[in-house]
Amino acid sequence: MLDLSQWQRPPQPWLGVFTDIDDTLTTEGVITTDALQSLAALKQAGLMVIPITGRPMGWSRDFAQAWPVDALVAENGAAAWLPQANDTPQAIYQQSAAERCANWARMQEVAARIVREVPGAALAQDSAGRETDIAIDHSEFTHLPTDAIARVVHLMQSEGMTATVSSIHINGWFGSHNKLSGARWILKALWGRDLDAEWARWVYVGDSTNDQVMFEHFAFSAGVANIRRFESQLSHRPRYITPSERGAGFAELARHVLQHLT
Repeated sequence: MLDLSQWQRPPQPWLGVFTDIDDTLTTEGVITTDALQSLAALKQAGLMVIPITGRPMGWSRDFAQAWPVDALVAENGAAAWLPQANDTPQAIYQQSAAERCANWARMQEVAARIVREVPGAALAQDSAGRETDIAIDHSEFTHLPTDAIARVVHLMQSEGMTATVSSIHINGWFGSHNKLSGARWILKALWGRDLDAEWARWVYVGDSTNDQVMFEHFAFSAGVANIRRFESQLSHRPRYITPSERGAGFAELARHVLQHLT
């Protein structure tokens, strides 16, 4: 991972920034003033700004409306909120209502099995707002040791689910979507853009193992400094790393992007 001082100007003008939320924009669970101001500065510079998170739709709705963003992709790419002027954001989904309903019933059975079979496992406290996945808390309000996290991932996968680990939760869902497919989907759905033809014109910033599919594909990817705690678990690391952690690190990244506009 390269220091931000080695950040290079893109071959074509930037189009926008995708960013994780927890422990990337937020510090101790709250978005910091410098991170929020950085989102606004990126927008004011004419860039598209799209947070993409494993957090649920119910949790993220108010942020989609309050923050200076163009969209907010939630539940690891399954759904998104579109801000509306002076109104509730509009929800859109990759899966049909019938598919979400059928998957929901199956996921509750898996969740019950995990809580029953893995000592200390508990549903994340934001579970009431989830529509397309389940989440087991491992570091937000409950601590799960590494072997228990691995056991939860194994159980999810044995039930045919996709499983991923963020800085706070273990998420599982039925379907092939992930943060990368969610990024492709939202650009195509809203602006008719093909992300695969524009990798070098987008930035991604994250902090955890569930971001590595993004680190793998984005030519300009960055990790905030707290990603160091997951470094040994990453098959694909970000190209750059910020000096500071969490929201302060995001603000540093944003300044570098703005300094290298072309």
